[in-house]
Amino acid sequence: MTDGTITTAKLGDNGPEVGVQGLGCMGMSFAYGPADADASRATLERALELGVTLYDTADAYGAGENERFLSPFFKAHRDEVVIATKFALSIPADDPTRRVIRNDPPYIRRAVEASLKRLDVEAIDLYYMHRRDVNVPIEESVGTMADLVREGKVKHLGLSEVTAGELRAAHAVHPIAAVQSEWSLFSRDIETHVVPAARELGVALVPYSPLGRGFLTGSFARAEELSTDDFRRQQPRFTGDNATANATLLELIRSVAKAHDASLGQIALAWVQQQATLRGLPVIPIPGTRKPARVEENTAATRIVLTDEQLDLLDGIAAQVAGNRYADMTFTSAGRE
Repeated sequence: MTDGTITTAKLGDNGPEVGVQGLGCMGMSFAYGPADADASRATLERALELGVTLYDTADAYGAGENERFLSPFFKAHRDEVVIATKFALSIPADDPTRRVIRNDPPYIRRAVEASLKRLDVEAIDLYYMHRRDVNVPIEESVGTMADLVREGKVKHLGLSEVTAGELRAAHAVHPIAAVQSEWSLFSRDIETHVVPAARELGVALVPYSPLGRGFLTGSFARAEELSTDDFRRQQPRFTGDNATANATLLELIRSVAKAHDASLGQIALAWVQQQATLRGLPVIPIPGTRKPARVEENTAATRIVLTDEQLDLLDGIAAQVAGNRYADMTFTSAGRE
């Protein structure tokens, strides 16, 4: 493995050029237990040195705290980074298991103004609808998002956890640069409908949790090992018998990692990165980390090429995974497809 910078790809037909791997910043202030602010800042800087230019956040991460935390870094490197943030989802502080989803135009307008203020920027490079409120026509929501582009507050539009039909309806209103959905060796439901639709429309895929929220790295074997405020304790795949069963699946990844003198996480990421070639569309995963050494490891995975035999070996893992990715799958696009 070398320490060189990563290559670039276009974020959809209408989006900006970005590094072929982005950085998920949520854990720097939300969801995964205590974080070291200095280490997180060093991670941001190291990522940029390695060619990572797409930085992903959301207004829901720590009730805006993540956007505030990232703001100084973005301001210092404004011409070098692509800022992605999201609206539509709020998580009540007194009940982290509860989600409130809003897609109505007045809410969108309040949300973008609040994010612009917290980020302290004039425009957001990529503005996502974080989750879909099925009670609001998607054409109405995306129409408002398109108005934000015309007003100069947003440059490009994205959607998260949408169906192929929702993507098509949205794209008919305004070009969509990227769709963000969970995609990994453990989660492959988007491949049937969403990936072909994105390819047809010239939309990039931005996989979140490409490392299975860390489980695919082998860094933990069950949620009980994690801090009490870590939200992975609420996810079925990482608890009880499900966790025990899923841990056995890592052995297949371990055998491939040994052949490449790589880590488990690097093989999991290499598999996601290689989907761009296999499926004919831009794929920009956003693994999250708070450590400079880990971002070095992650970006090195962009230079691993898996053989056809290794891809075949890894292909059957997802079908064997025990448990859903969320306790409430209505929170995702899977139940609407």
